Amino acid sequence: MSARILQNVRIVDPSTQMDEIGDIVIVDGRIAACGTEARDFERPSNAEIEDCEGLIAIPGLVDACVHIGEPGAEHRETIASASRAAAAGGVTSIIMMPDTDPVIDDVALVDFVLRLARDEAIVRVYPAAALTKGLAGEEMTEFGLLLDAGAVMLSNGRHTVDNPAVMRRAMTYARDFGTVIAVATQDRQLGGAGVMNEGLFASWLGLPGIPREAEIIPLERDLRLAALTRSRYHAMSISVPESADIIRAAKARGLDVTAGISINHLTLNETDIGEYRTFFRLSPPLRTEDDRTAMVAALADGVIDIIVSAHDPQDVDTKRLPFADAENGAIGLETLLAAALRLYHSGDVPLMRLIDALSTRPAQILGLDAGTLKPGARADIALMDPEHPWVLSKDDIVSMSKNSAFEDARFTGKVLQTLVAGVTVYRA
Repeated sequence: MSARILQNVRIVDPSTQMDEIGDIVIVDGRIAACGTEARDFERPSNAEIEDCEGLIAIPGLVDACVHIGEPGAEHRETIASASRAAAAGGVTSIIMMPDTDPVIDDVALVDFVLRLARDEAIVRVYPAAALTKGLAGEEMTEFGLLLDAGAVMLSNGRHTVDNPAVMRRAMTYARDFGTVIAVATQDRQLGGAGVMNEGLFASWLGLPGIPREAEIIPLERDLRLAALTRSRYHAMSISVPESADIIRAAKARGLDVTAGISINHLTLNETDIGEYRTFFRLSPPLRTEDDRTAMVAALADGVIDIIVSAHDPQDVDTKRLPFADAENGAIGLETLLAAALRLYHSGDVPLMRLIDALSTRPAQILGLDAGTLKPGARADIALMDPEHPWVLSKDDIVSMSKNSAFEDARFTGKVLQTLVAGVTVYRA
């Protein structure tokens, strides 16, 4: 029997609304006792004891939108390297998007991901299976077989399903299998050749813009279909207040819908693009400062359920280009929590709600054994110092790709240790 005790640690657990200083007793990879009550727990004589005074223990983060290069683009990111980056950011569970080459649209690919994750990853890796074959938006995949093989949700990755008949049929089948469909709501035809948020700043830079309606219209369509089919629907990464209002109204009508937002859209805005900085070319595009603050408010009041990193590794060949020619995407696993803590330090989002959005709520949406420090739960834990100042330098980036929107950014709050099943997989 293996045992560990984290002593004198502040415990913040949204699943129980616990916020107190106490101990966490870990036995054989699971939490045996947690909080002030743990001090009265009969402790194993062989327990390794660690004093964590001044630190905060939270459930390991669950990142529900992570793009990985393997298979097909291993030079950008492998499952192993992504897991190391995740551990450095306090992320203990990652949902791997199906946009790989080949696409994760059959059982063999799900098996491949799970086998590789088991052998090489240091955090938990869960594959999302493709909603349509080849992500082409035309022919549905074998939902039942993919879910039985271990996929935890269905998604068309970066691609919106343009055909409403296909989407309706997919929602109906997903409902019957009791799973959630996660969608990136971006109308490619309406977005056209746009590369950033449409507006005055895009005009100043002389860059073609993407109208906010490219997000709003497909979201409205999908929620009408979700109502029609009575299915579970998750908007993966919304970015404008109009989308938040649509989600709010759908929830008020009793629809089983949830929404996520990337940490980039909560902490950055379109002016960060500056002089055509391609690491800030994202999808959806960074919006105005007014949009950002409105989305922070929607997160605080629970309209937006979860925060994701939208981790999307790109290499020099796809980013060191003129802004209009560069690929979308930025890495974000290892800065997810640190960037999110900006919202706590600014007083905009309470710490409990922040950790809920980063850990507990995504685990609930996907039905994972994660996001909680309750006795009996897996001991997947992040230990952080919320006041630790640090700067992200390029040399310190763990990910194989270095396209971080937060390079040289100053943070207050750092993950000092990450545990998976009670074993330390990262220590700063």
